[in-house]
Amino acid sequence: MGWSAKKNGVLLALADGKFDVLLTIDQNLEYQQDLANRQIAVLVISALSNQIEDLEPVVPHVLTALRNIRPGRVVRVGI
Repeated sequence: MGWSAKKNGVLLALADGKFDVLLTIDQNLEYQQDLANRQIAVLVISALSNQIEDLEPVVPHVLTALRNIRPGRVVRVGI
């Protein structure tokens, strides 16, 4: 989509209304952005790193969270 250089507020604004959930490993996003009036939800993934080997054990928790997450909410999963 050409959004690779977009960060935080700009990325959220672009994704809002186009996607249901933004998955991120940015642990501070919820403190830096106002999500209350957004249509998009944010799922923050906490792992040792963003390497697939470290993310893999968190996947079942991500799938569970995706079933219950609501617009404008932030949910954290992982370690």
